[in-house]
Amino acid sequence: MNFRSVANLNETIVRNLHQVPRDVRLIVGIPRSGLLAANLLALHLNLPLTDLDGFVEGRLLRSGPRLQPRSDRAPLGGNGRVLVLDDSLESGGAMSRARERLAQAGMDREAIFAAVYISLPGRRKVDLYFEEIVGPRVFEWNFMHHSVLADSCVDIDGVLCVDPTETQNDDGPCYRRFLEEAPPLWLPSAPVGVLVTCRLEKYRSLTEKWLQRHGVQYRRLVMMNLPDKASRQAAGVHASMKAKAYRAANAKLFIESSHRQAVEIARLARRPVLSVERREMIYPSFLASVPSAIRRAPHVVRRRVEALAGRLRRRLFHHDPPTSGLRSAEGKS
Repeated sequence: MNFRSVANLNETIVRNLHQVPRDVRLIVGIPRSGLLAANLLALHLNLPLTDLDGFVEGRLLRSGPRLQPRSDRAPLGGNGRVLVLDDSLESGGAMSRARERLAQAGMDREAIFAAVYISLPGRRKVDLYFEEIVGPRVFEWNFMHHSVLADSCVDIDGVLCVDPTETQNDDGPCYRRFLEEAPPLWLPSAPVGVLVTCRLEKYRSLTEKWLQRHGVQYRRLVMMNLPDKASRQAAGVHASMKAKAYRAANAKLFIESSHRQAVEIARLARRPVLSVERREMIYPSFLASVPSAIRRAPHVVRRRVEALAGRLRRRLFHHDPPTSGLRSAEGKS
């Protein structure tokens, strides 16, 4: 499971600024998430910005005074080209629709079509890309609206809603009020496979009512089967309970609010966990998932296995310097 945060997106754009042709005079973002990438690129290059409809209709997004000295570049006319940018490209449907829209308007000849992240088949759909990543993949800006949720385990407190305060978490009337009125955080727009929470079973009804009220769709709800808060604290099995549910569901991803628990869940379940607290994907260490015979092997053998695993992990989990490229399209230089 490959993950990119907003910080990763910005770093990738900055690392590839040199690829943008110097005669580009305008950045055009493909709605909706393409506007995030386009805004970052336009800010770094100090270029005007618009969306696809705005470009066709001759509108720019209003800029601050920093662009005034360059206003003579006539961003919607004259010499130069426009860069039409999306954040990612997999099937290429949005990019194809953007090409068709500009072709119908007779505005595609000066356009460079680009994406920050692409899949291998996506190379044929763009003129410029910044990084190639393999699937499955999920981004910080879409992780609660992604189809992978159907095959994921998702924490509740700290993800779907805020965490209770110490005062609210009294295992009594204050906590019940919290369960009824908890402000939502990231509400999923796609169905969730399994909700996994350390809330106690005795609060299932209140939890289900909150989920229904906020339109959260899910297949199953796993809760902790202990009598009270004191028993839960004494047991100290928060991460192990979640890891067990993760393995039992045979899911692809666990979305966890606590970074500390995310690390422990990944170690125990030997599967990736998205830490919402750090906006970071936690991957299980390689040696935790190899047969015990390899872990007991001589030191030199373990070192070679670890080196090979490191190369594979860097390639799969994007730690290697990413590939990027600019190709010439027909009618473009």
